[in-house]
Amino acid sequence: MIVIQNVGPSSPARIRRQWRRRILWGVLFGLMVLIYGSHAPLIALTKVDGQVPFNPSSCVLMIELSKLLISLATLVSTGGTSTLHAAPPLVRVAPYAVPAILYALNNNLVVLMQDYMDPSSYQVLSNLKIASTALLYSFCLSKRLRPSQWLALGLLMAAGVCHSYSSLDLGDRERAEAEEGPRLHITVWGIFLVLVYCLVSGLAAVYTERVLKSQKLPLSLQNIYLYVFGVAINGISSFSFVVGEKSFLEGYSGVVWAIIAGQAANGLLMSVVLKHGSGITRLFVISCSMLVNALLSWAILGLQLTPFFLLPISMIGLAAFMYYR
Repeated sequence: MIVIQNVGPSSPARIRRQWRRRILWGVLFGLMVLIYGSHAPLIALTKVDGQVPFNPSSCVLMIELSKLLISLATLVSTGGTSTLHAAPPLVRVAPYAVPAILYALNNNLVVLMQDYMDPSSYQVLSNLKIASTALLYSFCLSKRLRPSQWLALGLLMAAGVCHSYSSLDLGDRERAEAEEGPRLHITVWGIFLVLVYCLVSGLAAVYTERVLKSQKLPLSLQNIYLYVFGVAINGISSFSFVVGEKSFLEGYSGVVWAIIAGQAANGLLMSVVLKHGSGITRLFVISCSMLVNALLSWAILGLQLTPFFLLPISMIGLAAFMYYR
């Protein structure tokens, strides 16, 4: 009888590979949570007299251009330049225009929404994209959800409504000015923008995952297809709305460049998740970034969180547990 050692599902080599994979995914997940949670506070930190001093369209264009250049550098470093020798067929490239349009819309909405709500309100309500994404996954990708997962989505939506009601700003400016320091607030227009943002975000994620997984191409090449459209679309948008009194890079500071670097990295990391993992990981990031956002808003902006704010946070935490257990 011949006995082969260390072979099978419990072999040390297989266990080491599994742990390495878990560690890599854990690092990726942590970076995405940090970047995602810090986005809104960093934008708020750039404001001058309550207004964003830079052109949002130019910022989005710089983010897309950074992702394109990094993708090109990655393709060259991995020896994949042979795929660029011949022009790709239109049927292969055209699908990448759709997510580029959707992402361009959402990137501009993120900046625009900061004028109608505080960073923590944005972060809480943006969790509604979990519900929109799951609904679109179920409908478009035939992903079956357990009853407990649908219940979790309902709890998330209830948390958003709860927070919206508690912090709704109906124009009582005198009372707002009497408050000392920043406070939770959101306008009716802000709620509308959040709903649009969540719907577009879910649609973009579902469509992008389907495109990335349906084509057996190097991820860096697929990113190039995606970001070429992103640069073109955002370039048109940026140069169309540049006004005479504000130049392309006016108002840029170290914080703005940090936002650009962070969002470029987050976009590239998200493509890895959608290509090799699942959109469920994206939902994890959205939920867990709540803590990062709250801590940064408190530490950097001095945001005063009311005790009632703990209720929607607890509801979102419970919903995330129910959804992903």
